[in-house]
Amino acid sequence: MLKPTEIAFVRETLEQAKNPLFFYDGDADGLASFLLLYRFCKEGRGSMVEKSNQFEAQMLRKIEEHQPDVVFLLDIPVISQEFANNVKRPLFWIDHHQPIRLEHVHYYNPRLDDPEAYVPTTRMAYQITTREEDEWIAAIGCLADWYLPDFITQFQQQYPHLLEEKSDLTKAIYEQPIGILVKMFFFLLKGKQVDVKACIKILTRITSPDEILKQTTAQGKFLLKRFQYINEKYLALLLEAKKSVTRSRLVVFYYTENQWSFTSNLANELMALYPEKVILICRRKSGEVKCSLRGKLPIEPILQKSLVGIKGHGGGHQHACGAVVKEDDWERFLENFKQEIKTAVRAEAKV
Repeated sequence: MLKPTEIAFVRETLEQAKNPLFFYDGDADGLASFLLLYRFCKEGRGSMVEKSNQFEAQMLRKIEEHQPDVVFLLDIPVISQEFANNVKRPLFWIDHHQPIRLEHVHYYNPRLDDPEAYVPTTRMAYQITTREEDEWIAAIGCLADWYLPDFITQFQQQYPHLLEEKSDLTKAIYEQPIGILVKMFFFLLKGKQVDVKACIKILTRITSPDEILKQTTAQGKFLLKRFQYINEKYLALLLEAKKSVTRSRLVVFYYTENQWSFTSNLANELMALYPEKVILICRRKSGEVKCSLRGKLPIEPILQKSLVGIKGHGGGHQHACGAVVKEDDWERFLENFKQEIKTAVRAEAKV
């Protein structure tokens, strides 16, 4: 969590900013973080960061185009010192992945003080803004990053029809009405850019989750209709993914680049359905295999050992990771991964 002095400094910066530019990761945690900060200061604009080798160059072009007076990076796992040097204006980076120490950056990451801390960027953004009318956005972003926030009881009192009391994370996300909104915050970031931008613009103005779920406004109806269209595609893919589950500890599911990208969502839901399994969801694209990994086992160290000598990279959190491996090295990586799982299982059995 952020310290009081950090909260005050970032809040003051937001209040004084005339043209801030917010870069955010393309998932629900990143989106919720952006919405909280933007709705607080009501200035500037946001830009979702595409996962590619050119993402820093793309961000620098956006900075040159919009000439912001301050730049925020939200839920972005990695940037280079060269990028930080080239921003040439105040740069605020709020994140919760593996810490990186750079110069010329106002950097906020709970893992600097506690390597085991797990606090989504959304939770820190809500510390800064504390707008009660946006608590529903903060709850969605936290739950989407598999984190039950400390204000959840207060949220349940305000929206008892969205989340029952004594709901654990799995029940909240996959069995409660708020889970629809959690999934929506992921899915509205998919598809053509013109559709994505339209949805995000509406979200900056929505005043209540009931506008969406109860369809009380035209804007809410638009968002729900868009979500339902994308969700149909997801459910069809989830049905196929379930067929990959066998007696093996490891579940591996492949799908192609011609289909919509639901890699992390599939990994999360399969993990919820089959908590004792290790989940590996793989999407082949442009000569690479992009994958999401989940498991009760310590997946992050298993992944790093499996990548030794492999043309690829990856990382993330202890039980949830992402990786990209060159297709011609994929089989060797997969064999490494299977062996590392066996080793981890044997070690677990001895404890």
